[in-house]
Amino acid sequence: MSTIRILDGGMSRELLRLGAQLRQPEWSALALIDTPDIVLQVHREFIEAGADVVTTNSYALVPFHIGEERFSSQGPALIDLSGRLAREAADAQTDRKVLVAGSLPPIFGSYEPQLFDPTRVQEYLAVLVKGLVPHVDVWLGETLSLIAEGEAVRTATAGTGKPLWVSFTLADDPELGAGDEPKLRSGETVADAAAWAAGAGLRALLFNCSRPEVMAAAVATASSVFQDRGANIEIGVYANAFEGETEGGANETLHATREDLTGDSYSRFACDWVAAGATLVGGCCGIGAEHIHRLAGALRR
Repeated sequence: MSTIRILDGGMSRELLRLGAQLRQPEWSALALIDTPDIVLQVHREFIEAGADVVTTNSYALVPFHIGEERFSSQGPALIDLSGRLAREAADAQTDRKVLVAGSLPPIFGSYEPQLFDPTRVQEYLAVLVKGLVPHVDVWLGETLSLIAEGEAVRTATAGTGKPLWVSFTLADDPELGAGDEPKLRSGETVADAAAWAAGAGLRALLFNCSRPEVMAAAVATASSVFQDRGANIEIGVYANAFEGETEGGANETLHATREDLTGDSYSRFACDWVAAGATLVGGCCGIGAEHIHRLAGALRR
């Protein structure tokens, strides 16, 4: 059996739990500006919970959240800070190697594939890549809604010599049937995304920021495509705990989270993902350090 590596969980609600402020439009970037010590503490708590990978708090460091003027004037320093904080937490762990993943978010907004602008995406990604490259072990393009966003991240990171993971968010309408073909939020199929990944030199293909119920089918589909193509690519999952619909974007507001998604119930989902072929498992929005602690214990058993 392949080694299972544990990812961290969602940053924003852990920031709130520890006393940081969240508001739009800055979202989790506000903690880097006002309370970077709490960002560091979140990284530390995820590592203590069992995470083998921590992700930089750079998700909201884009003009969509902090504005064009602030991105231009403060963006490089904040991006560098997000990398330094994650690196400090990872390097402080002495009993095992903890990797730092550099978060490269959807530049033009979460769950907004129609806003993707291929003519401008590289100018923004270049700032993120330059600021994070001294600190990270692997790139993580995350919560991407269409294959073109993944290709943009691949292009932006190609010259860095660091491995690339790409994570797509899935269509997860509660009315989807169990037999429906898994798709990205753009409507593109997971099979097509996996075929792209197999030819793009990715080290891992992941699925995140969607309901846990839709993840196993995506993992199984990707695994089948990789087997057919002889592609040695890891598969990962980190689901969210959002309750109900998330129309209007993942970060438009603080969505309610599911009371039924306890650490134990989330761990049961994670075991299903591993059975389907996942080797990278963690959590997204609403999945906290306690969830990761339970998940790590279950998977390592």
